[in-house]
This record gives sequence, C-alpha cells and structure tokens, in this order.
Amino acid sequence: MKDPAPPLLAHKHYEEPSQFVPENLLREARRQKSLDNGRVPGVCVLDPDGDIVRQAKADGRAIRDPNWACYHTELYRLVHDDIELGIVPCAVGASFAVLVAEQLFASGCQLLVSVTSSGQLVEVRPPPYFILIDKALRDEGTSYHYLAPSEFSSAPPQLIDAMAGAFDGLRVPVERGATWTTDAPYRETLTAISAMKTKGLLAVEMEAAALYAFAEARGKPVICFAHVTNQMARLEGDFEKGEANGSIDALTVIVAAAARAFEDLSRSGW
Repeated sequence: MKDPAPPLLAHKHYEEPSQFVPENLLREARRQKSLDNGRVPGVCVLDPDGDIVRQAKADGRAIRDPNWACYHTELYRLVHDDIELGIVPCAVGASFAVLVAEQLFASGCQLLVSVTSSGQLVEVRPPPYFILIDKALRDEGTSYHYLAPSEFSSAPPQLIDAMAGAFDGLRVPVERGATWTTDAPYRETLTAISAMKTKGLLAVEMEAAALYAFAEARGKPVICFAHVTNQMARLEGDFEKGEANGSIDALTVIVAAAARAFEDLSRSGW
C-alpha cells in the first residue's frame, strides 16, 4: 500500500482558486473599522526586524497610514530619495510575510521588497552586507500551498536581471546568490548547516522561499534581500547591523532596487 502524502502536501490543487481572498477580508475590516478604501504606495516594503520603521519614526519621517485595514499589522508611509514607500514592520516568518504580501497587492502595491535579517552560512565577507536572493531553498510550509513541491523557489527572472549594476555605487556590499528559508530558526543543527553550505547557500532567513512562491503563483513582482547581520549568535558581539541598526543602508538598497525595477516594469508593461 502506498504511503499517504504528508498533510503538508495533501489536497493541494494549484490551479484551483482560493475561497478566502484578501480583498474580501480587507472589505470586512474596513467595514468594521469605518475606514476609507485607501490604496497603499506603489512600492511596499516588508521590514521584519522593524528597524527601518523605528528609525524613521524617531526621525519624524514615518507616518502611520490610518486606512491600512490589516488586522495584524500597521503600515507606515515614508518618502526616501523621492520614492514613497509603504513599510510594514515586524511581519516575521514565511506565513506572516505572505499573508501581508497578499493584502498589500490587493491594496494597490505594484512592487514588494523584503529585507530580512539573516544568518551567514558561507563566509563571503564579514557582516553586515546584503544578498540579492535569486532563489531560496524551501524548508518552510507556506510555499507548498502556492507551488508544487520542488527544492527551490526562484525570484522573477526579469526582476533579477534588471538589478544588474543597480548597487555598484553604494557604500554597502550587495552580493547575489541563494539562501535557505526555514520556519524553525532554533533548529539549525550543525549537520543541517553543513548540508546547506554544501549546496552553496549563502545565508539562512525566514521568508524568501514563500514570497517567491507567492510571486510566481500570483504573477506579482517581489524582490527579496538577505541582510546578513550575524553568524547565528555563535560568537559574542553578533547581530551588529551598522549605522542606525542598518536602516540607512537598507533604505539605500531598497530605493536603488525600486528605481531599477520600475524602469524595467515600465518598459515591459508588467
């Protein structure tokens, strides 16, 4: 007798539409909270650590959007280098990130950028630095609800190609490569870490594989960056992110990526 599929992989019908859609949830949230049907900025950002928003609030630059109808998060508007950003802080992990991504695109988002703090696997250089994630190993559950099983989720190729040269003039290094997305950061065993290094994965994080599966399944433009800030706290003095907890460099990378992406999206009509 054939073994049944594990629940994570059972009863998945990838071409079938969902019965619970973000537009309907947001409709009811607006009704309950008496909110206007506002739209978010064209460029939205997931800021899992919340450092960008905390610094921008301290500087008096971040304004909370009163019409963001999500039950679980707040959205802040911030203008940086003439680009308006809608930033959602502290949405940590694959399932939370995709829940928010669904709602952002249902609310007018045209490009989503995720910048997540990550642990170093391959010693490319001393932290902190950034990695433009071109693919992520799927060691989490959310992505399997969007795409059939495979080892990796990949970034939209057109967007990754458009990033060529976009970060050359920045003071902070931006590498390009693959990462390991896990739902269990406190189960990163020595054997698992060694296996991921053998695969050539540069860092470990918690969102990219799911966000890229969502992007492919929904046909949405998403770019993910790993902000390599630590070596999984195996050394004292870890998790140093740079000036203003890394928020200044992160905003520079986000704006450079958004400017280049919109050039390409405008040409292609995506």
